Amino acid sequence: MSNLNATELAAKLDVSKARISQYVSEGKLEGCYTGEGRSRRFDIEKVSAALGRRLDPGQMMGNGSETRKALRNIEAGESPPPRAQKADTPLPPNDPDRYELARILNAEEDARRKRRDNERDEGRWVLAEEVTRHTARIMAQEVAQFETALRDGARAVADALGVDFREVRKIMMDQWRAHRASRSEQLQAESSIALMSDTETGAQV
Repeated sequence: MSNLNATELAAKLDVSKARISQYVSEGKLEGCYTGEGRSRRFDIEKVSAALGRRLDPGQMMGNGSETRKALRNIEAGESPPPRAQKADTPLPPNDPDRYELARILNAEEDARRKRRDNERDEGRWVLAEEVTRHTARIMAQEVAQFETALRDGARAVADALGVDFREVRKIMMDQWRAHRASRSEQLQAESSIALMSDTETGAQV
């Protein structure tokens, strides 16, 4: 039987029906079925070929290893063994899948490292510590310029009102420093609860 509904296909691949729906929505089974919704029927041979090409390394690890075995059985024309409940235990040292999973993990990490290096060379991101130092330097310059403006403003006020320049400057600097301390506390509180954006989370660098 080559044309299967979603439930039958899920049993063949040893996955849940929800996973089949996920594959469909992600486009991994495009061209492998006819109809829509409950009337959708899948060609098992096309599904096997498509998933063998389109599943990413992460989907071929963990529980996905069972899908990989099911695809091998389909390609070999064998029926999958009955699904059994298994304890969540590590693979034994001599299990062939243990070596294959290690290769997948290494390949995935190597690809991530190369992508990170390429994006760095293209100038798409910089080290956080470099940004921190650069920002601190700019902020120090801005603060120094603002305090110079405060001093000039204090002298202008003192000359216009005929009061002591040092008293005016002290009042203005005290107000400025109190404001800086308050804003620093607020910003530190905000940064401590800041979450990563969707872009940052998806970058996986």
